[in-house]
Amino acid sequence: MHEYIFYVYILQSASRRALYIGMTNNLRRRVFQHKTHQFEGFTDDYNAIRLVYWEKFGSVGKAIAREKQLKRWRREKKIWLVESVNPKWRDLALEWYPQVDVAQDGLATASSTQGLSATQPVRFADAQLRSR
Repeated sequence: MHEYIFYVYILQSASRRALYIGMTNNLRRRVFQHKTHQFEGFTDDYNAIRLVYWEKFGSVGKAIAREKQLKRWRREKKIWLVESVNPKWRDLALEWYPQVDVAQDGLATASSTQGLSATQPVRFADAQLRSR
């Protein structure tokens, strides 16, 4: 039987003002899509390409519920959540795609999709944080 994993994540804009919350079953692929502006929408409009937070779930229902919960939170609480595991607001996916160039304006261009299937450890929040 195949085990499914789902992710809820927060992206920050290059200007560091906008936050985007999303859910996916393939975090590496989805972040790559955001970084290379493959789809129009909020993240493309606001250049939200910096992965600053993510959580992992074994159930799609739990992931959707958590995504909805986070979207209802006030900005201050979202900031608290990110800073509780990523106080320097590092781009947690910065080294996932060695062939993705990010220009000075923060726009990403993909010269290759190398690195999309590589397994690399990524960080997720404590179970204690999920309950808040």
